[in-house]
Amino acid sequence: MLAEAVTHNEEKLPVRVMFQDEARFGRLSDPRRCWAPWPQRPLVKKALIREYVYAYAAVTPADGQLEWMLGSNMDTLTMNVFLQQVSTRHGSEFVVMVLDGAPSHRSAQLMIPENIVLLRVPPYAPELNPVELVWDELRDQDLANKVYDTLDSAISQLALGMWRLE
Repeated sequence: MLAEAVTHNEEKLPVRVMFQDEARFGRLSDPRRCWAPWPQRPLVKKALIREYVYAYAAVTPADGQLEWMLGSNMDTLTMNVFLQQVSTRHGSEFVVMVLDGAPSHRSAQLMIPENIVLLRVPPYAPELNPVELVWDELRDQDLANKVYDTLDSAISQLALGMWRLE
């Protein structure tokens, strides 16, 4: 499949393989296990406010380079913006982007830049996508056991976590 995708590289640019995914983050709290000195028990507040932001990310396993963007929706228009961002930042490379079969990845309105080709992973196989590890790291290290007063404060914490991972 990768060999077939690379045949679209007519300009013979250097090839970069990236894995892409989206995740939803917000004010809905995420209680997780945490350390506390014995005999104390940690108390974690809980929030049930359903306000969200969507994180788009693509990672290159070969060198660990991370491209990311935050958006208010998970739809084709936002995916188009993310693809254009990746295309611009990697304008001198041919990007093979491996992603899942989300509706926004299969839409007829999806505008795929000339230096990007999309390659889909099999359905129900998130373990094949290394970006899932980025989401796990963010949830464990940056967002767990916290309650946010506003969506903007949750977005700020998410952005700090993404910058930390860059």
